[in-house]
Amino acid sequence: MAVLKTKRISSIEQRTRRVRAKIASSNRPRLSVSRSNKYISAQLIDGGMTKCASTSKTFNLSGVTGAQAVGKDIAQKAIALGITDVVFDRGQLSYEGNTKALADSAREAGLNF
Repeated sequence: MAVLKTKRISSIEQRTRRVRAKIASSNRPRLSVSRSNKYISAQLIDGGMTKCASTSKTFNLSGVTGAQAVGKDIAQKAIALGITDVVFDRGQLSYEGNTKALADSAREAGLNF
């Protein structure tokens, strides 16, 4: 009798799928956030790829202050492209710390999500 092997999905991948499933049906562009141990970056992705912008932490700031600078920068770039309504895509990241600081500063700079 053959043993069936099932592919185990990691908890990170499950979290990413759960978050993306909620925002997949939206017609608004995605504000996607990614983070490493050293950098935080945000990318504005339109489904039709007609308008897009990206920014990363190139500032000499760390932690929450760097995330706030990235949020303000991506919001200014989005408004320059004529985009005011976006969907916040945090991916596998929890909504706390740097991720929350980026989202809050983007809202303060004029983005709606």
